Amino acid sequence: MTAELSIRGDETSPAADPVLRLEHVGIAFRGVRALSDVSFDIPVGGLTAVIGPNGAGKTTLFNCISGIYRHEGEVELDGRPLQSYSADRRARAGIARTFQTPTLIEQASVLENVMLGASSWAEAALLGTALATRRSRREEAEAQANAIEKIEAVGLRSAAAKRSVGELAHADRRRVEIARALVARPRLLMLDEPAAGLSASESDELLSMVLEYGRETDMTALLVEHDVSLVMRVAHRIAVLDIGKLLAVGSPSEVRRNPEVIAAYIGAEDPEDRAEGERV
Repeated sequence: MTAELSIRGDETSPAADPVLRLEHVGIAFRGVRALSDVSFDIPVGGLTAVIGPNGAGKTTLFNCISGIYRHEGEVELDGRPLQSYSADRRARAGIARTFQTPTLIEQASVLENVMLGASSWAEAALLGTALATRRSRREEAEAQANAIEKIEAVGLRSAAAKRSVGELAHADRRRVEIARALVARPRLLMLDEPAAGLSASESDELLSMVLEYGRETDMTALLVEHDVSLVMRVAHRIAVLDIGKLLAVGSPSEVRRNPEVIAAYIGAEDPEDRAEGERV
């Protein structure tokens, strides 16, 4: 995997058909609106980013899409309405995600953590191993091979598979969580601030890997990230939230020049001129 990002958001256009469609998505907590009437499409392929100031509703939107929160409006994956789907069922339908803080089992090995991502399709192996059925043995072998493949795909050596997650550096923990999500064979991979705590070079390397994997498998990535300069380098499409409302959606060049976005979030300074890796 190259450490240099090979896609610039406003130079490459993904396929026109949306992999995900959000229609009037909203949610309130104790009467306080966290999201209001959010509607936009996420095209197939490449990477779409969601940005906005703190409290804009970015992670709340992720929780609605992945089914953690019951929400108003509709979320459609490849034209299939998911409103009635639980989080587990949405995962089986093809939505995988990571979290701001990696949620890993500290004492378990890298391989064991990554294999958990197969729970959306290898139920016989992961839930019925005590029966030692032919199907469970076959699925367990497939899940293990898939996990090792993804461990290597995210830049970790196969030897790392036996190490416990608790021994890993922060950047490698991020890689493990992404590998686990990839094992789920997602149609849509949702990354919630994957660059948090990483250096600029580590962030570029990590997202370069995701983009390359997406090109190889036709997977689409959806990113929440505070580093605007990073977003401008990697995203094909950007949605901007502010106080729970959709402020703008478009290509990086369109968003960068949008007066409302400049006033509410980016500021007059062109984010490409910011110091690399600066957080806003």
